[in-house]
Amino acid sequence: MAKRLLLTGHGGFVAGSILWHARQDWEVHALSLTEPPGVTKHLTTYQFDLRDAEQLRNVFEAARPDAVIHTAALADIDYCEAHPEDAMEINVGVTASLAALCRNAGARMILCSTDSVFDGSKGFYTENDAPNPVNIYAETKVRAERAVLDTVDNAVVTRLSLVMGLPVLGAGNSFLAKMRIALEAGKQVPFPQNEVRTPVDVITLGRAFLELATLDYTGILHLAGNTRLNRYEMACHIAQRLGFSSDLVIPTDSNAMAGRAKRPNDASLDNTRAKTLLATPMRSLEDALDLILEVEKGIGFRV
Repeated sequence: MAKRLLLTGHGGFVAGSILWHARQDWEVHALSLTEPPGVTKHLTTYQFDLRDAEQLRNVFEAARPDAVIHTAALADIDYCEAHPEDAMEINVGVTASLAALCRNAGARMILCSTDSVFDGSKGFYTENDAPNPVNIYAETKVRAERAVLDTVDNAVVTRLSLVMGLPVLGAGNSFLAKMRIALEAGKQVPFPQNEVRTPVDVITLGRAFLELATLDYTGILHLAGNTRLNRYEMACHIAQRLGFSSDLVIPTDSNAMAGRAKRPNDASLDNTRAKTLLATPMRSLEDALDLILEVEKGIGFRV
């Protein structure tokens, strides 16, 4: 009998990869605000606002999940800064509701969090480093992490580094897809030189999430790639790998742009624990790009 998975954020970037990997071995109940494109085997969909606690409880009870992977979030950093109440309701309130449902049902819960919980003053953060958010979005994710860890015994908080790749199922918010379209048109693409990250590919993440759903590990886990570099350097590598001149990549400073919420400078993550725990390999930037393009060719998706 297939294991039962409740997945939030259906139609999103990371959720699409999870669905792609889950299509053989999981019975998936996927939640979204509106009906996204694309269908996969063993998929039951529900469309509603996750802030509707009664509807969320009804769907949870109907799905009877063995595991819940919570990827849905209000992730626009600048929108969150301007609309903190919305950010708190969606990122903290919904997470707390799901955590209570998981606790009561004995379901495993995996939260999708972010490297942005750190202030960026140190870099190469481990799971033992204390968060220090510098914007409203990051503050909501710290509170969501606490809600899960304080409520659910069988839970994992995954902090993701910068996620790169191309959408597998659904649309999703892929900077690489947007970048390639711009480069194909001969347009310049700006990337911040001040933001240091450890980018991780979305294909690896989908596999890692489902592996975590079957493990006994609890606590915090950093999911990040093996290459630490700033986003401008990363974009130059990507442009060259895609066959374009890196001269089209323009360096910027994200914290010098007026009207934007502050971003952490060096939010790179130490992935030692993930490499020890998981059979899913964490990859270098070059290996991740090879995998992204190999999967694109193999399954025929193209943005």
